[in-house]
Amino acid sequence: MAESKQLQIDNKVIPESIREEAIEALKHFPELYQTEIIFKFKDNIKKSTMQAQPTWMSFFKPRKDRSYIILISRKIKIDAQEFTIHDIPSDVLVGWLGHELGHVMDYRHRSSFDMLVFGLKYLFSKAHIKEVERAADTFAIAHGMGYYIMETKNFILNHADISESYKLRIKSLYMSPEEVMQLINEN
Repeated sequence: MAESKQLQIDNKVIPESIREEAIEALKHFPELYQTEIIFKFKDNIKKSTMQAQPTWMSFFKPRKDRSYIILISRKIKIDAQEFTIHDIPSDVLVGWLGHELGHVMDYRHRSSFDMLVFGLKYLFSKAHIKEVERAADTFAIAHGMGYYIMETKNFILNHADISESYKLRIKSLYMSPEEVMQLINEN
């Protein structure tokens, strides 16, 4: 399976099957050049398609020395609809990865204690989730990824096989396409 092949580029580990998309997303974040990032497929990520977080061991290191892992769901299940990563258009995948790299940008400036509080709030506060997800999109758009973020939004919100309940959840937590366009125009 192509996903099991890993590509090591400097301090990045990328599954071969998403190499082009990950490299395209990373090009927009030159500040992350020195940051170790592992892109890894996982069989089941609860309520998520992707998830960015500091690696466990680096959590206790100084901020500048942290490494991160971006977990990518092998199968993307939205209600009864199931996609594989190969069913997702390339530009949409770049947008999803860019959003996760936006999270990494946000985490880089937080202390370990702040990250701990941040994680606890994420588990229990819908308002905090909304703030965090919007911040990730804002970082990505500020780094020139507006087109890709818009492609990801449109894929989810305009996909006939994705339920209205899931779309409402996305609309309540993430930026709307109109807000994305406004930020693109401001940048």
